[in-house]
Amino acid sequence: MSIDHVKPRLDHAHVRELLKAMIRIRHFEDKCAELYSREKIRGFLHLYDGEEAVAAGIIPLLSPQDRVVATYREHGHALMRGVPMGRVLAEMYGKAEGCAGGRGGSMHMFSRDHNFYGGNAIVGGGLPLGAGLALADRMQGAEAVTACFFGEGAVAEGEFHESLNLAALWNLPVLFVCENNGYAMGTALDRSESQTDIHGKAASYGIDSHVVDGMDIVAVEGAARKALKAIADTGKPQFLECRTYRFRAHSMFDAQLYRPKEEVADWRAKGPIVRFQTWAEENHLLRAGEVDDITAEVDAEIAEAVAFAESGTEEPVADLAKYVMSPDRPAPPEVAPPGKPVTTTYRAAVRASIIDAMTRDPRVFLMGEDVGRYGGCYAVSKGLLDQFGEDRIRDTPLSESGFTGAGIGAAIAGMRPIVEVMTVNFSLLALDQILNTAATFRHMSNNQFGVPVVIRMATGAGRQLAAQHSHSLEGWYAHIPGLRVLAPATLEDARGMLWTALEDPDPVLIFENVMLYNREGELAENAGSVDIDRAVVRRAGTDISLITYGGSLFKTLEAAEALAQEGIDAEVIDLRSLRPLDRETILSSVRKTRRAVMVDEGWKSGSLAAEIGMILAGEAFWDLDAPLARVCSAEVPIPYAGHLEQAAIPQVAEILATARRVMGATP
Repeated sequence: MSIDHVKPRLDHAHVRELLKAMIRIRHFEDKCAELYSREKIRGFLHLYDGEEAVAAGIIPLLSPQDRVVATYREHGHALMRGVPMGRVLAEMYGKAEGCAGGRGGSMHMFSRDHNFYGGNAIVGGGLPLGAGLALADRMQGAEAVTACFFGEGAVAEGEFHESLNLAALWNLPVLFVCENNGYAMGTALDRSESQTDIHGKAASYGIDSHVVDGMDIVAVEGAARKALKAIADTGKPQFLECRTYRFRAHSMFDAQLYRPKEEVADWRAKGPIVRFQTWAEENHLLRAGEVDDITAEVDAEIAEAVAFAESGTEEPVADLAKYVMSPDRPAPPEVAPPGKPVTTTYRAAVRASIIDAMTRDPRVFLMGEDVGRYGGCYAVSKGLLDQFGEDRIRDTPLSESGFTGAGIGAAIAGMRPIVEVMTVNFSLLALDQILNTAATFRHMSNNQFGVPVVIRMATGAGRQLAAQHSHSLEGWYAHIPGLRVLAPATLEDARGMLWTALEDPDPVLIFENVMLYNREGELAENAGSVDIDRAVVRRAGTDISLITYGGSLFKTLEAAEALAQEGIDAEVIDLRSLRPLDRETILSSVRKTRRAVMVDEGWKSGSLAAEIGMILAGEAFWDLDAPLARVCSAEVPIPYAGHLEQAAIPQVAEILATARRVMGATP
């Protein structure tokens, strides 16, 4: 970003450039509307008519190294960022030649070559991403700015407030641009917001904030120049509320019953193109016939784009799952022969893994609630602030969606964040960013962008923690394509999984059971990375397979030893990775023992145990000598919630009883 003057220089060349940019967007949108009516473009289509001055007045000021985060109404942003029109239209056609391989369509356009990070169908969902991209630039010393565009409807979302707070708190180089077109879908701003001066909301966070007439391209460019210059000078965020108006419906599905036609007509009469063209002609800054020339140039480009999209190819159906995960997986780590054993705890092993990762790679940093001065809710990061400093041990506000999204953005931009969410139940506040951004970004962008973030959280029932702190939701997350889900149970895995996860090109969630933190044992002093792709046989056996993970592993091992005293030789499988599941190890064990019990701390209905049971029923049915069984947490209401965990989660006695029942079944 380099702004050498803050006032627009309205010579003939620049006036022509500005007018052509707006006409180009408008005519392209008109053609898209026509193509939609002819069913050439399918799905949702949100047009930018009336708002052209915002994208055309701001985006050309950005340098190639600057980043752009858009909304689902982003055709104009993509065109102004330099994404070729043919590739934009091919994307809307769903063709493989599209800027995202036809996978994103109208709402999700991406271009790595143009530092264009796409639109987001989740209102406000791009705001934390913008903060994270800027965080990465700040931490890496890059002289770049992230321009983050969003509509006025996003200001009602928590992610708006969380992202502005983070940007102001950490002095992030973000230009926030609110395209206030007056209506969030069909709801007028004054019907949804008690305070309609949006720039005032930004100012309340200490961000330099300005209102600009979004129908006046000269005013927009002038405000943007000043804002970008301020970011360059101070490194702090800036906020522009561009008051504009969309002439078309929210989307092409919209009957537009919420506003009168007269209102639209009034706004069209003072639209950005007619307004600027009239002014330029009155001031003799356009030659006679020049608008016709511009129109002819634009229409010729559109015709070429249509021909390009029409001649494009459909992606084979067989390739639709391609790039859900990266096709380039790192090799499994080499494991050295174990050295001298030392006595340690699970907590200390996790801490050692963080120290090791941060020492080995300057891109690694830890962020989350109370990870710094407090030392972490479970004391995992105690002492790390003094060792690595506030830039790399980063305390966050209690804004799970905001800081998780920021971690995702930082990962996309090249950092290797470890995001700590205090407990698994708090992660539900960040579920939007985990599910809708981290898990989908690679696939939607057609492998242009990956999200190598690691998100850690404590899981499982503790002592007297009642319903809201006794969740085991890792099975929920294991349901989401695009994520890798780990559950370290042993000291070796607590120490070794993190570095392997940080080398993974895709988002990795690590669930640490709260009842394991104090567990003590011996760990080799040279313990290092472990393979995160494979399950492990923790106890070999021949009579029955006990399949489990995380906090239930040691209960299951205890049950296996008790069964051995009864003459039953149980094999214990530690899944370790819940997504993807190591089907080969599971099936191999059950085909040998011919009986299986799944032990899962999650709820029974829709559980991970149910998924494994269906795998076995589908692929090992004829190998079984007894019905499948599972031991899960209880789902029925139990009085005295303070003691819920003692009655609800799987216990050794229940595992024993279930295993005995399976062993007694007649083939």
